[in-house]
Formats: sequence, structure tokens, C-alpha cells
Amino acid sequence: MKNNFIYNSEFSNIYERPNINSNVSTQILFGENFSILKKSRNFYKIKIDTDNYVGFIKKLKLFNKYRTSHKIYVLKSKIYKLSKGNKFTYTGKDLPFASKVQILNKYKSYLMFKKNFWIKKDDVKPINHKIKNFIYIVNLFRNVKYKWGGKTFKGIDCSGLVQIIYNYNNKFFPRDTVDQIKFKKGFKSKKKFKKGDIVFWKGHVGICINSKKFIHAYGPRKKVLIMPINKTIKLIEKTAGLKVKKIFSI
Repeated sequence: MKNNFIYNSEFSNIYERPNINSNVSTQILFGENFSILKKSRNFYKIKIDTDNYVGFIKKLKLFNKYRTSHKIYVLKSKIYKLSKGNKFTYTGKDLPFASKVQILNKYKSYLMFKKNFWIKKDDVKPINHKIKNFIYIVNLFRNVKYKWGGKTFKGIDCSGLVQIIYNYNNKFFPRDTVDQIKFKKGFKSKKKFKKGDIVFWKGHVGICINSKKFIHAYGPRKKVLIMPINKTIKLIEKTAGLKVKKIFSI
């Protein structure tokens, strides 16, 4: 398709409006497909294929000839350059978890995904690889700072943390809690929680890692952390005046 492109940098903010001072609504990762809905002077209005999310990105060089074959399996994969002396040097940049790449060349324990940009072979898995135990994914993000609209090692929000579990496994899941809560039927309350229960409030979400503990990207604590489930429910009701709206299993 002519209007189908691949994002070709580490990651970028997607804004609510064509202005870098507007709110960040989400982010796009290396290797994600998108289409352009509208062009303006400094921004493109785009739709990301992964979740059909619409927002604005600063104008960039467009690529469409890139066939992704692998994806990043670690929180961040260091990007290297290969010098004429066959020495790999870290560029100071990283690919985020769930980024998608095409393997263009191999040398020693490194893979080239872009002209003279390399990552370590152990950092990737085939594009169809699935992680059956979501605990691996959420544990990668423990203590990552809270960032509204974020979905990378530099910052992530509550809905991004849940969505990325689905995204890595090549499954659709909406980006925002307002849409996520409608995705499946569920319950308004539960006496006993279990691993994989996704708990929703108005504007907030997290996931149970077992029958007693819960992980979420929590704005008031400014990071991703594990907390007791029942204490968290009481805390959010006390501090934000919000009750649980829905619970369904991953």
C-alpha cells in the first residue's frame, strides 16, 4: 500500500494536537506500521496499525520498504555501530521492548537492523514469538518511571503497561483505559483475585500477578510498582474517590 509506512527511529511521542507542547497521547516504536491521514506544515496526523490510535507526529523521513522479522525481547536493546577496525561501539541509543526489526546482516553475536546499526543477537526473538507468562513482561518494567502516554523503558503509563503484554504477543488491545475496559465482559467486584486479573478504575488499570499482589504504573508513586491488591483498592478509593469499575482476566 502506498500510504503504509514503517517507523524507522527508536521511538517517538504521538501528540493530541500538532504541537509539541500538547499532551503526549501515546508513542510509536521502531518497526510499527502507520498510515498518514493528513499532512500539515510540521506534523503528520497518523494512525498506528497496532491499535488504530490516531495522533500527531513531527514530520519525519518516510520508509515503507522494511520487512520486520524479529522483535526486541529485553527492556532496552543497545544500538551499536561497527567501525572499520571491526569494533562495536555503543551509540548511546536503545530500541525499546517490543520494537520490530528486520535482520539485514549478521556478524559475531550482533545483528544489523539498519545500515550500520547493530543490536545483540540475544536481545531479539522471531516476530511470531509469544511470551506465555506475562509476569516476564511486567517485571521488565518494574521501577520504570510513570509517564503519561509512555510505553518504553524511559516511561510508561498504566494502560500502556497492560497493552504491551498483548502487543508483544501480536494481539490487538486498545491503548486507553476508556476503551480497554470495554474490550471484554467482566465483573464489578471479586472476593478472590487470581493471576492475570486486570482491574479497572475510571482512568486507571493494573494487573494481578498472583492472588494477593498487583502491578501497575501508578502516577502518585511516579513509577511501576507492586502493591497488595486490597490495600491498593482501598487507597485509590480513599485518595481519588474511585471504586473498581470492572475486572476481567487477561
